[in-house]
Amino acid sequence: MTKNININPFNEELPSEYADRLGIYYTKQVTAKHKKDNGQFFTPIPIARLMASYCKEGDTTVKILDPGCGTAILTCTLIEHLVNTKINIEVIELVVYETDECLVPFSTRVLEYIKSWLKKRDIILNYVLNQYDFILDNYKALQKNYRSELFDFIISNPPYFKLAKDDVKTIAAKELVSGQPNIYSIFMGIAAKLLADRGELIFITPRSFASGNYFKAFRELFFNTVQIDTIHLFNSRKDTFNRDSVLQETVIIKAIKESIDPNKRVLVSSSNGIIDISEPVIKHFNSSELIDLSSREKILHLPTSDKEESILNLVSSWENFLSDFNIKISTGPVVSFRSKQFLQDNYENGTVFLAPLFWLHNVGKMILEWPKEFKDKEKYIRLENASKSILIPNKNYIFLRRFSTKDDKSRLIAAPYFCNYIKSDFIGVENKVNYIYRKNGHLNRDEMVGLCALLNSELFDTYFQIFNGNVNVSATELREMRLPPLDDIIRIGNRIILSNDYSMANVNTIINEIYELEAIMN
Repeated sequence: MTKNININPFNEELPSEYADRLGIYYTKQVTAKHKKDNGQFFTPIPIARLMASYCKEGDTTVKILDPGCGTAILTCTLIEHLVNTKINIEVIELVVYETDECLVPFSTRVLEYIKSWLKKRDIILNYVLNQYDFILDNYKALQKNYRSELFDFIISNPPYFKLAKDDVKTIAAKELVSGQPNIYSIFMGIAAKLLADRGELIFITPRSFASGNYFKAFRELFFNTVQIDTIHLFNSRKDTFNRDSVLQETVIIKAIKESIDPNKRVLVSSSNGIIDISEPVIKHFNSSELIDLSSREKILHLPTSDKEESILNLVSSWENFLSDFNIKISTGPVVSFRSKQFLQDNYENGTVFLAPLFWLHNVGKMILEWPKEFKDKEKYIRLENASKSILIPNKNYIFLRRFSTKDDKSRLIAAPYFCNYIKSDFIGVENKVNYIYRKNGHLNRDEMVGLCALLNSELFDTYFQIFNGNVNVSATELREMRLPPLDDIIRIGNRIILSNDYSMANVNTIINEIYELEAIMN
């Protein structure tokens, strides 16, 4: 790409609008692969202005950081907001980072323009455009007692992509890593450490950091460093970055560097996308209602409607977890590509010992469909000494899909498996299926049906989506989900068994009656 950019600002054009025009032009000049490799998803102006509007504080001199500036649209909207609302600003000290050499000339043009725009308003802008990696330049801020330059405002739409475990950035920011990290969470974690007292951080990211084991270390550091102040959730996976064709559940989070107060009131708003961003649904919660900082996982809950708020209140009142009932959850041990030599599609009688193999596509809501023809999904696994380590004993289980597909209306899809389903001492469970069991003993039929019904219910699916923003259903999250008393679970199971109706209509009717949810669900 040429570095000669012949696109000049219009007369009296706002810097943010100029940055947006350059961003649109740049997007047309580079390939989709280039943008994906660099994790580039440019922020539309309405979203940038919403993010900037969250900034409240301000002094005569303010220090701003944008860790991945792109064409600097977030920097521009933030400065425009400060100029319009803080009449006493005299000096702005700005630090931005951009590593894409194709993009740096665009960043420079915008920064020079906003400097001249501010000069006309008698405001001095001193800026530094760093062309090296933000993480590698600042990871030492994660270490105790490290002193570095601190900022009043940090605003960012960071890159989004997974990092390898041996990536130099992953190793540098090990305090934030508990699995395979996504680079955006490392940006957020380091930024939190770079805030001055009462400093404000505003990020737009995927909402996947709210739960899941891969983000556990990040949540531990982040939520014990800054206080959540404002959250905006985009309900549509398509509309937030639609010109970049991004399918991602996205959230804006504002946090402040101040003492952590569980009674702090947090504003939670939501919109489907950009089209209704000026008319969001708004709710308020105590910080402790959204995140329990005494918990192991520190999962962030994001209810956005009266229905979700009522369900969160109900589930939060429960005191039990799977472990309280001596019930465990594990991931299927059969990794198909590593076990090809044991997999078989046709049954052989007398010559080969076989066990049934259960895949994700066998698991439906309250129903297990096996055998079932599916391309490249063998129905059996050989029962040999070499395969024993990846088989499990044949007893009562609940099978739960680890992933939902784009066609699934629910995130949680579970089926009961009864040990008399097939005559075999062992069974195989493929790796994309979780299985729930009692380690020393059996799940009783009424327990199985009741728990399986709860997992499949509209109640639990709604609750799960309050904190889970992706298609994964991890065992870690399910271990942390609160459950009603075991007597309630058995009661649900018995009612379904006696009715001999395992349909989801009957399941939801029974559960909604027991918890008096009919009005909420309707």
